[in-house]
Amino acid sequence: MIKLYQRIYLNRDLPQHNLKKGEIATVVDIVPHPAQGEDGYVLEVFNAIKKSIKVIIVPQSAIKPLKKDQILTIRNLANIKKY
Repeated sequence: MIKLYQRIYLNRDLPQHNLKKGEIATVVDIVPHPAQGEDGYVLEVFNAIKKSIKVIIVPQSAIKPLKKDQILTIRNLANIKKY
């Protein structure tokens, strides 16, 4: 079970939000997902210096909890649009 304020990663690309598989976000709410018929998660996406850049809703199937054997990476924000 994913908990409130837990950091997660996307397990698939979300082109509608210009986000890619493996990117990290923080769960800020748990809601019914309006389009998928499953639980949804409100995610806040931050840049590398912890400035909020986007808030989105995704279905539970789009996220996974971080694991201790994973390493973080970065990409340029040039193509990410703010909400």
